[in-house]
Amino acid sequence: MEAHKPCILAIESSCDDTSAAVIRDGVILSNVIASQAIHAKYGGIVPEVASRLHQENIALVVDEALQRSNVSLKELDAIACTSGPGLMGSLTVGLSFAKGMALSLGIPFIAINHMRAHVLSHFIDEPKPSFPFLCLTVSGGHTQIVLVKNFDEMEVVGTTLDDAAGEAFDKSGKILGLPYPAGPLIDKLAKEGKANISFPIPQIENLDFSFSGLKTAILYYIRDHQKEDPDFIKNNLADICASIQHTIVEILIRKITYAADLYDIKEIGIAGGVAANSGLRNRLLELSKKNDWNVYFPAMQYCTDNAGMIAMAAHYEFLAGRFSNLDTAPYVRGM
Repeated sequence: MEAHKPCILAIESSCDDTSAAVIRDGVILSNVIASQAIHAKYGGIVPEVASRLHQENIALVVDEALQRSNVSLKELDAIACTSGPGLMGSLTVGLSFAKGMALSLGIPFIAINHMRAHVLSHFIDEPKPSFPFLCLTVSGGHTQIVLVKNFDEMEVVGTTLDDAAGEAFDKSGKILGLPYPAGPLIDKLAKEGKANISFPIPQIENLDFSFSGLKTAILYYIRDHQKEDPDFIKNNLADICASIQHTIVEILIRKITYAADLYDIKEIGIAGGVAANSGLRNRLLELSKKNDWNVYFPAMQYCTDNAGMIAMAAHYEFLAGRFSNLDTAPYVRGM
């Protein structure tokens, strides 16, 4: 008799993207994401607006994920959802919906750590890293180096002391008058310019990061040059973007190289929204040849916040028989 293949519905609502995915036996059948473009006019995420839009979108997104996967409610073996870290209001919407669904269907509920899910996004598609590996997790809210020993054994060996890499991109973009989120646009403009401006590389001990000083240096640089030339940004935008991107990527590269040497590991993964940055990807590929690394990137749809990675993390929790209580509370920070 063929072994049962567990089928799980996963929900992600930690920030401003409402997402739902269905996974069966470790294979993603659907991954639906509803983004909230309204935050662009505010220059950043407005938590109250985000949570209200999650309330409007979540039922539709879940229904779409089930339809695309051709899975019925009675086929589900568990409901998974992000429990943190993230925005409290946004997390509460997803958790409440997921718990209610699990309770009504009489099936287990699985709470998932958002950052662990980013790491496990590497196991959605081939090729997959071997244990142990180092994962550089870079997004708008987090920058971490994680030593991954197994599916359920991870150690954060480096983290940001202030701003995350994604914040550095977005705050630099705001200084330049670029729309939010600025990261993708800086990446695009950087390809047209030259990294001919020297911004400082913070000298932080160990494997930790800091980006707040860089943001301040960029602010003062732009302010001083605009005093001499009011059109300085417009006349040098591509070069400024190339220089900002080069500096942020260099900070990340130096730390992951240090970590690889320190732990003598050649399996390197990168996850999170900034993993989509072409400058970072190209530098890692260059280093993979130089240092004999095996470098792994999740598919683009699994780099930004998505329920596919939550589903993959839930798959391993289900196999291990680790289920969560319905009184599980959301948390803002952790891992």
